Amino acid sequence: MGPATFLFLSALLLASPSCAQRRWMRPPAENPIDKISIQANFDPNQFAGKWFLVGVASRCSYLSENSHQLEATNVVVSVAGTTPSKSLLIGTSRPMDGICWNIKQFYHATKTPGRYLLKGRGSPVDVVVGETDYSSYAIVYYQKARKITAKLYGRNIRVSDAMVTKFEERVVAVGFNEDLTYYFPTYGFCDVADQFHILDETKYERVP
Repeated sequence: MGPATFLFLSALLLASPSCAQRRWMRPPAENPIDKISIQANFDPNQFAGKWFLVGVASRCSYLSENSHQLEATNVVVSVAGTTPSKSLLIGTSRPMDGICWNIKQFYHATKTPGRYLLKGRGSPVDVVVGETDYSSYAIVYYQKARKITAKLYGRNIRVSDAMVTKFEERVVAVGFNEDLTYYFPTYGFCDVADQFHILDETKYERVP
């Protein structure tokens, strides 16, 4: 092969779109929440019902600065929508300045059972039910702007020491330590909010 022929073939290869893509295209950045295991065979119907927020692990600066002001929080989960994996309707109740507030949100189902998308009016939040036995505890992970938060829920106000230990082990595995883990009060819960203290995010959305 002569020098002219070699240069011609080299130019063709460099001009090829597929060759250029292989050379210049960067692989997509890994999504942190994709590394978290999801509860096998997740059943939204068993997950439905009332849960109490027991603990949270987060790098949120506001939470760190105001952890002494945490209020008792509980959520009621209902199955919504008609898609096979089912979306969830979440009603969160907590007191603020002595007044009971209720926040309603949709967790939109994805193609993966146990994984949801909270759209809301701000940045979307990925939600993964990491593990649960449905009857006593659930560990749920949230990702917003590629930052992970983990929450421990219990069917009762208090969970066993074994469940707390399991939660702490799970959050260490995703990069948290005890200084970033906070526990909520076991008293002062509220369930009913008047019409002036309901924040209904669902009215901005439609569940399929």
